[in-house]
Amino acid sequence: MSALHIPVMLTEVIEALAPTANDVIVDGTFGIGGYSQALLDAAPCRVIAIDRDPQAVARGQALQSRHGDRFRMLEGRFGAMDRLLAEQGLAEVDGVTLDLGVSSPQIDDPARGFSFQTEGPLDMRMGQAGESAADLVNARSEGELADLIFHYGEERMARRIAKAIIAARPLVTTLDLAECVRSVVRRAADGIDPATRTFQALRIAVNDELGELDRGLVAAEKLLRPGGRLAVVSFHSLEDRRVKAFLKARAGLAGGASRHRPAATRRLPSFTDLVRRLPSAAECARNPRARSARLRAARRTDAPAWGGEERP
Repeated sequence: MSALHIPVMLTEVIEALAPTANDVIVDGTFGIGGYSQALLDAAPCRVIAIDRDPQAVARGQALQSRHGDRFRMLEGRFGAMDRLLAEQGLAEVDGVTLDLGVSSPQIDDPARGFSFQTEGPLDMRMGQAGESAADLVNARSEGELADLIFHYGEERMARRIAKAIIAARPLVTTLDLAECVRSVVRRAADGIDPATRTFQALRIAVNDELGELDRGLVAAEKLLRPGGRLAVVSFHSLEDRRVKAFLKARAGLAGGASRHRPAATRRLPSFTDLVRRLPSAAECARNPRARSARLRAARRTDAPAWGGEERP
């Protein structure tokens, strides 16, 4: 495996999930299967893997043929994991793990359109269906593109980039877009490519990644039985802030709840034992992708799930 293909914070994720015999663990973002395989190796448990990418599903089916009943591959979105598992006759699980963002095979394949370093169609669809990145950049207004790039890419030059996109349309390939951004944004002192944040923003928008994360956290809360564990690895602040806010609220640590509120209407904490871990220096040295990773983990209490209601 190349550095890009090494599962990030693998040891920490397995420790957080602590699989034991007969546990059922959901790997909601199968990708290349690193977490699933490690879980199967760690204990005689069962793993249910989910991915929306047909290519990842094909890889998972190969793993399924080797592990039989201990592993099952499902095609779909992890935000709907409660429905997907209900269709398999499962109402509760012992663990859920999510490795957020784009997977290495998606980045490495120019035909998928995720990389600004190689030429390919401006696509970026994880599930290979629906609106592509080319559809977005060639149809949205300047104001819509500026907002999208600013909010999802945290890009200070969003308005300048949006104006350049409008002037350069139609944009067809990844390099069309990358060169367009580079024409108006200089390379930073840290060497990060000027197109990085714009590509991140479009990828998040195309795949509704933040909405999917919100739905996935709520679905995991519903599925986890008392004592079940949740482990989420994120790679940028937009994801990590969402996971942090969700777990703090569910643990009753977010504040804002009035002590005068009737006891019958107060939410009991649905998660406890919140943990935040960073990758080790050794891992970052051997795998540069790990440098931005953050792991947040928690344990499910026996309180009812809050569902879609976010406030404590």
